[in-house]
Amino acid sequence: MSLAHPRTGVLFDSPVLPGTGWPGDPATADTAVASTPAQVAAMAEAVEAVDQLDAEVSVCRACPRLVEWREQTAVTKRRSFADQPYWGRPVPGWGAEHPRLMVVGLAPAAQGGNRTGRVFTGDRSGDVLYAALYRAGLANSPISVDAADGLMLRGTRVAAAVRCAPPDNAPTPAERATCAPWLTAEWRLTGGDVRVIVALGGFGWRSALDMVRSGGGQVPRPQPKFGHGATATLHAAHGEVVLLGCYHPSQQNTFTGKLTEAMLDDVFHQARKLAGIS
Repeated sequence: MSLAHPRTGVLFDSPVLPGTGWPGDPATADTAVASTPAQVAAMAEAVEAVDQLDAEVSVCRACPRLVEWREQTAVTKRRSFADQPYWGRPVPGWGAEHPRLMVVGLAPAAQGGNRTGRVFTGDRSGDVLYAALYRAGLANSPISVDAADGLMLRGTRVAAAVRCAPPDNAPTPAERATCAPWLTAEWRLTGGDVRVIVALGGFGWRSALDMVRSGGGQVPRPQPKFGHGATATLHAAHGEVVLLGCYHPSQQNTFTGKLTEAMLDDVFHQARKLAGIS
C-alpha cells in the first residue's frame, strides 16, 4: 500500500522504488545494481562522479542480511511512523561535494535514515548531531527531520561507513568489508579538499583510517587509538588531514552524560577552525 510522504504528500511504496520522486533520490530505474561484494568493489573503483556514486550506493543489494532487514523494517515500521512510507534502501553520503570537513559515522538507523533516506536524519542521534553542526556554524538549521526539510551543510559532508541499517546497529565484519569500497570511492571523489575528518565512535575512527589508507594515504604506526577529542595527523594523497575523534551521538551516550552538548561543541568548533571554514 502506498503512503504519502510526510512533507511532500506524494505517494510512495515502502521500500521506495528508485526514480519515483522521493526527495533527494539520486537513482533511476536504470541505475546499475551491485548484487555481490565483487560487484561493489568493481563499481566503486570505476565510478567517476559523486551523483553516480550516490545513485549506485542507494540501490546496492550486495549484503543479503542487510537487504532483508532494511526492507522488513520498511514494511513493519515503528508504530509512531506507521502512516509514513519508508525509504528502505542504502543511504548515500550527503553535503558539500568539495568539503573541507568530513564526518564519518557507523550506519543509518532503522527508524531514522532507513525511513527518511538521509543519513543521521529522523532519529535522536541526528537531532544531536545536526544541532551541534548548527551551533558550530556548519549547518543552516539545527533540525533534521526528512530529506526535503531544507537543511544544508557548509563545507561539510556526512557519510556512514555502512550504508544499510543493520540489525541491533551491528553490521558483521563481512558486511563492513563489502561496503568499504563505497566509502573509499566517496573519499576519492570528494576528499581532495578535506582537511579534517570527524570520526563518530570507534568504528567510525577505524573506517576513516581505512578510507584514507585505501585512498593511497598513509596512517601513522602504531595505528592511532580512538578517544573523544583524540587527534591524529594522516598523510592523505592530497596532503595532511587531521582525524578528530568524537563519541557517537547515540542515546546511550547522550542520555548517560558520556557525551554532552559542550563536548560536541568543543569537537565541531575545533573541526571548523582546523578545516578553515570561515
